[in-house]
Amino acid sequence: MNASANPKPIDDIGLWLAGFTQPTVLIELVALLVCVVLAWGLSWALRRGLRMQDDKSSVLFGRRLIDGVMFPLVLLLLGYVARALVTTVMPLAAFRVAIPVLVSLVVIRVGVKVLQAAFTTAPWVRALERTISWVAWLAMVLWVSGLLPVVLAEMEDITWKIGSSTLSLRTLIEGVITAGAVMILSLWVSAAIETRLLRKATGGDLSMRKAVSNATRALLLFVGLMIALSAVGIDLTALSVFSGAIGVGIGFGLQKLASNYVSGFVILAERRLRIGDNVKVDSFEGRILDINTRYSVIRSPAGRESIVPNELMVINRVENLSSALTRVWQTSVVTVGYDSDVELVGRLLLQAVSEQDAALKEPAPQASLSAFGTSGLEFTVGYWINSGDGAEQLRLLSSINLGILRLLREHGIEMPYPQSVVHVQPLPVPAAPGGASPGHQAG
Repeated sequence: MNASANPKPIDDIGLWLAGFTQPTVLIELVALLVCVVLAWGLSWALRRGLRMQDDKSSVLFGRRLIDGVMFPLVLLLLGYVARALVTTVMPLAAFRVAIPVLVSLVVIRVGVKVLQAAFTTAPWVRALERTISWVAWLAMVLWVSGLLPVVLAEMEDITWKIGSSTLSLRTLIEGVITAGAVMILSLWVSAAIETRLLRKATGGDLSMRKAVSNATRALLLFVGLMIALSAVGIDLTALSVFSGAIGVGIGFGLQKLASNYVSGFVILAERRLRIGDNVKVDSFEGRILDINTRYSVIRSPAGRESIVPNELMVINRVENLSSALTRVWQTSVVTVGYDSDVELVGRLLLQAVSEQDAALKEPAPQASLSAFGTSGLEFTVGYWINSGDGAEQLRLLSSINLGILRLLREHGIEMPYPQSVVHVQPLPVPAAPGGASPGHQAG
């Protein structure tokens, strides 16, 4: 390395420290303060203009104004403009530190916010966020101290040969950083598209938008992966050699995983099962909360959640309890004594149903004598209700049953306990020894 062309890092640090003792550094600090105020004002105006005040998951704006990517990004752009203006009239000192710090802050914010938006519950996200922060701040320190060119030159000298190609440590690290940047950009775009598609979507529209969102994310990640592999230095034409092995692996070891992914797209595309439907799958009943590419989340009325592989919802019998007609037929069975007034019982059953607003008046409810039971006459009262979840249906059924019980008691109609008739047959009397009758004894 030529010392005259590239000053030593210790000399750069000395010149940098000497610049901070000059009176002109106050002008730089004032310029930086003006940049901060302008960046805050522009970010606030953009947030208000785009109506992002309530979107706490936004990558650009975050929970607070300075929490997202927009504020440090605008500040960095204003910092470059201010540095270009200040450098024409005076030597730089504060801007030589401020620009690397702002670059590192933007990199950290972009990486952290995108990962939080794309993987909200993944446990490894926190460790990856800390890794991005440490790498960004370490690069900033090397940049400010002037050690970065020296470190890069040393990495360039560390090489090894892979086949016919020669890789250096610097090329590998730059490729990994480029690959990470491409993947984060792909996740950012897919998260933005998913947020826009799923906003204010319900029912079948939500399911269709979810399918488009999943397909878009898969496509962007695939393209990002290809670009990332090229950036690292991997020849993509060499992947054709492994295509046969990958196909065999999918056909045998990964067939279930691939089947679940395909089934997820089929469910969302056919729209026979939608987010919000009440379904019964493999004796588990509940409401569909989410349909992902590999599995679906179903929550029962009791609050239990079941993660069901999408393949089961395609190849098995699934009961969709949410009727497309928006109405559900519900019944209740009542047993009264055989000596009861049949017409009065029918009227009381219909009266109990009519007292509940949730029971539809049209079509009209019906009450009929459905069976002659062992304990009494069995009446069945049926009515239509608007489709709801299992908890709402259970509450309405309980209210109607309580009304039936109250009306029957007020009119003195007996609801008999279960009873049965037992016939006792006498046992045969065994014959006496010697053929004598049981009442005769030999003298």
